[in-house]
Amino acid sequence: MVNIEQIASEALAKIDGADISALEVLRLEYLGKSGVLTQILKSLSQYSTEEKKVFGSMANKAKSDIEKAIENKKENLKKAALDEKMLKEKLDPSPAFYFPFSKGSLHPILQTIDGICCVFKSLGFSVAEGPEIETDWYNFEALNIPKDHPARDAQDTFYLEGMNNLLRTHTSPGQIHVMEKQVPPVKVIVPGRVYRNEASDASHSSTFHQIEGLAVGENITFADLKNVLAQFVHKFFGNDLDIRFRPSYFQFTEPSAEVDIQCFFCKGKGCRVCKNSGWIETLGCGMVHPNVLKAVNYDAEKYSGYAFGIGVERVAMLKYGIDDIRLFYENDLRFLKQF
Repeated sequence: MVNIEQIASEALAKIDGADISALEVLRLEYLGKSGVLTQILKSLSQYSTEEKKVFGSMANKAKSDIEKAIENKKENLKKAALDEKMLKEKLDPSPAFYFPFSKGSLHPILQTIDGICCVFKSLGFSVAEGPEIETDWYNFEALNIPKDHPARDAQDTFYLEGMNNLLRTHTSPGQIHVMEKQVPPVKVIVPGRVYRNEASDASHSSTFHQIEGLAVGENITFADLKNVLAQFVHKFFGNDLDIRFRPSYFQFTEPSAEVDIQCFFCKGKGCRVCKNSGWIETLGCGMVHPNVLKAVNYDAEKYSGYAFGIGVERVAMLKYGIDDIRLFYENDLRFLKQF
């Protein structure tokens, strides 16, 4: 009578030392149609019932052990081959390999946004974001700019889907989103990209960036606004520069003002950059109009606030002495590498 345990032991030993091609030969030798274990199982009919149970169980176990051993060996051989291939093809990460490639850096617009945000965060402001696709309500009506109001003419708008949705023309809608979700006090800045249907030239672009600032609470006055903006100018542009406020008009603030800073190229003496005035217009601001507070269900008798808007490209142009806004969007590495 055959020794099934010995047959299985010999088979497992051969499998352990086999390569990938030899494994298929061993599989046919033991498990194929004419294989050793297949023939043993076929011959069980000549044994008694008790012998069939014993030898059948042993033969089936040996068959299962050999099948598992062959599969495990295949997996191990494949893994070893892959490891060897990866080792041969491993890239050299030494500095010499990367020498021809320079490091990337943030775009000057993003650098400017980060710098402005850092200043206002140091003054207690949080940073929020708003959607670039807005409804007419958020972009205009909630900001006290009703339909057919002349103030809309100054913001040539890209309308979408039947004149109700649009690409936001300023980041001011962000203050509405924030106030809808938060009860006073509120102190937030909202940076982001905005869109207007304007012809591109040295000082205009159909796509540009703004940072909206908002503070709402009890007993907030224009003096608080002046203090915050003075601190921003001094922290961002320099402590030795003066600022001035000129009366202006914005539909969502009252009173409103334009903020000029002393020209940091000529220190107020007059030059080409400031058009010999000694001052550079920087941003717009004002006290939040009561109608805006009412639009978000704030008590306009109890709360007051201020808002301001900063043109990021304008600040970057002033800070770095750039005279053409189109340079920011042409992706010319000779320009971008300077930052």
